[in-house]
Amino acid sequence: MHPELLVRKRIWLMTLTLAALFLLVIGRLATLTVRDAEALTQRGVSQWTKAGTVTARRGSILDRHERILALSATAYTVTADPRLVTDIPAFLDAIEPVLPLDRESATKKLSDNTKGSVILKRQVSRAAVDQLRTLKNEAPESACLKALAFDEDVSRWYPNGAFLTQALGLTTIDAAGQSGLESQYEHVLAGMEGSYLRQVDARNRILPGTEGWYIPSQAGSSLKLTIDADIQAIAEKAMRECLEVNSAKSVTCIVSDVRTGAILALCIKPDYDPNEPPRSDVSALTELMRITAISDVYEPGSTFKILTSAAALDSGVTTPEDRFHCSAKVTVDGDTIRCWGRAHGAESMAEGLQNSCNPVFVELALRMGTDTFYRYLNAFGLGQRTGIDLPGESGGILIGSRYVKRVDLARIGFGQSVAVTPIQLVMACNAAINGGKLMKPRIVAEIQDELGQPIQRFNPTVVSTPIKPETSETLRGLLEAVVSEGGGKNAYIEGFRIGGKTGTAQVYKEGRIVSNVHIGSFYGFAPADDPLISVLVVVNEAHVPVDYGGTTAAPFARQIFEEALPLLGVDKYAENQKDVLVPDIKGLTIAQARRKLAEAGLDLLEDGVNTVVLDQLPPEGAILKEGGHVMAYTASSETLTPQDLVCVPDLIGASDVDCARLLRQRGLLLSMVGTGVCVRQAPAAGEYVAPGTSILVTFE
Repeated sequence: MHPELLVRKRIWLMTLTLAALFLLVIGRLATLTVRDAEALTQRGVSQWTKAGTVTARRGSILDRHERILALSATAYTVTADPRLVTDIPAFLDAIEPVLPLDRESATKKLSDNTKGSVILKRQVSRAAVDQLRTLKNEAPESACLKALAFDEDVSRWYPNGAFLTQALGLTTIDAAGQSGLESQYEHVLAGMEGSYLRQVDARNRILPGTEGWYIPSQAGSSLKLTIDADIQAIAEKAMRECLEVNSAKSVTCIVSDVRTGAILALCIKPDYDPNEPPRSDVSALTELMRITAISDVYEPGSTFKILTSAAALDSGVTTPEDRFHCSAKVTVDGDTIRCWGRAHGAESMAEGLQNSCNPVFVELALRMGTDTFYRYLNAFGLGQRTGIDLPGESGGILIGSRYVKRVDLARIGFGQSVAVTPIQLVMACNAAINGGKLMKPRIVAEIQDELGQPIQRFNPTVVSTPIKPETSETLRGLLEAVVSEGGGKNAYIEGFRIGGKTGTAQVYKEGRIVSNVHIGSFYGFAPADDPLISVLVVVNEAHVPVDYGGTTAAPFARQIFEEALPLLGVDKYAENQKDVLVPDIKGLTIAQARRKLAEAGLDLLEDGVNTVVLDQLPPEGAILKEGGHVMAYTASSETLTPQDLVCVPDLIGASDVDCARLLRQRGLLLSMVGTGVCVRQAPAAGEYVAPGTSILVTFE
């Protein structure tokens, strides 16, 4: 080939080669600057900058006296730079005695050299971080501990440990609300996170003189609860003992302010320490976190008779003196409903409540009928959520009025064929004895800012008024007699006026009644004449020989009353009462008699027939305790309707005033020996005598 052509060929070949190389360079530049620009920029930024979040300090949770129940404490996040860890096993061996880690997860994180920082562990204590800092400063280069870094973090701390556990709730490892109030008020407690960006060198050291930013976090607001930490501590102690003594599956206690619906204590056992929750067992933790006091329903049994009594008295279908007969069973539409024990025989409505007689309450429910009874049940909030400010509340179970059968209505009367949550029952029973106001339960009193100033207050709310105040007053007296004379005697406290009712309910498993275990409960309130607090104790599946509510629950309610009432300023009445000489009020008008008794420190009871006092009990000159009652009679015995024979009422355990009233209603006379309560009578209860017969009653 000609030399000149050869040269030209080589020039073209070289030109094409250079052009191809140039195009490759242009393509590569285009790839780096266009297609991969964003990813490369992010990679570069991640290598020479360090970004992070500034955790917001979570708001505290306080009791009604602003004592801390939950707060955020200083903790640390331990991080490491994977690029500085050349020997991962040696690095982990050095720090694991101080900082236990999931070795497999930590190894995976430290193997990623594309990151300038990885999180090894969060919420590490100051003591552990101080040890790690010492190791870092003293360790040789070969241990790679220079890769460690520490950022301030926060952790949730519950100073009282297992205390109000389910209601307070729990936060996740990232300090987000997981259950209870922590979850319900996450938007209030969480605050707002901040952020930062710093320029660093290859060893993750901040470059002096470089720019960055720091946006501070905003602390969350705090919750002030209606809970009283002292009363909660009393309930916690009582329920620990209750769970152990009864070998129960679980126990629940609610202490509430009868007047406002405020929850003073809420205790559910078993529980856990929220500072060390069993996170490794998810199913167990999920079960322990449930607020069963508001989520789980059960047949209340005889505690429900409080509501049936209230409805029956208020609707006028019965009176405390109304007579019934119990033969230990009653048949309704072919179904036999049995009383809980032996036949009670002849008894009044008041005695039926004391005896917890099922046939009496079957009769009361049937007398009211579906429309009337259901009107009261709805007004008491049955079958509806109470609206308490906690997550997971159930509405209970109440058969629709269109579908309820006569036998269903009969069973509802004594607490079967209806299911309630403990909080529902407490609020409904509170309404029955607080003057007739159904209150919305509250556990949060107010939301506060960082300085403790109120942002929002939650005031008491009246939901409905199911019964009249006078009905409530009558019921309080009847329920006080249940504790002093009837099935609630295990809750009786000398010197305190306690009212209440026990209950024993069936347990259902797989749709069948389990015969060998029950749910025992007791609802009580004090002082009985002017209720301040109520206590509900529910014992689920006690494994003791006698598992009725009067034996499993009532003694522990008594324990709570005995310790809580003095804290609330309620003193034993015997300590402050003095003896008072009863004045003569015969011949005075009711108004004059009331004033004269008030001057002596006594109260007046009247029969409401006329306006002039014809007789009185106790008589002039008798001794009563200050605040005692004197019965004023304005009707003469001639005004009473004569009968051929009169049944002598059972007076044992009744006061002198009650004995006189019961006898006068039957046209009988009272001959009394001593003062106090009736211990003997002649003729005996149940005997028939002629009108005007004198009944000898011995009081002690």
